[in-house]
Amino acid sequence: MSERLPSMPNHLAKALVAGAGVALTLLVSGCSDSGSTSEPAVSSPPAAMQTTASPTDPTAQPVAASSGWITWEDYQQDKASYADSDVVLFFNASWCPTCQNTVKSLDAAKADFPDGLTVVSVDYDTATDLKKQYGVTTQHTFVQIQPDGSEVQKWTGTETVEAIQAKV
Repeated sequence: MSERLPSMPNHLAKALVAGAGVALTLLVSGCSDSGSTSEPAVSSPPAAMQTTASPTDPTAQPVAASSGWITWEDYQQDKASYADSDVVLFFNASWCPTCQNTVKSLDAAKADFPDGLTVVSVDYDTATDLKKQYGVTTQHTFVQIQPDGSEVQKWTGTETVEAIQAKV
């Protein structure tokens, strides 16, 4: 027994097919920037505490402010405490599969986060001014910065704490 789908105007059918093609392209290409800000915000470490915490573990224990996996907001509140740390901004998006692999890796490393390394989670979809400041055009971009905010280096694609530390 087969059911007949209701018909729709030709222009709506074409739009539906075009939308599905865009979604498939994004899925196949991994992390292309869709230019949309309608996606949910990327997971990031709890804003209320500086921790080696994961974006998903609100019970994580606070650590010395000189290292860890923190939010941009945490970093902004006390930049001076990270002056002796290698600070790396991680521009990531919740809709980016490789970004989320890195987030999981950073979460898993929270107990062994290297002293003197701070990775700052930056929401790719909402941090427009920061993206412009550092010339970031794609998510899953890392930017190492000095205490005054100047760029040291920029790269993409790293997925582990060890690989980040090896770059700095």
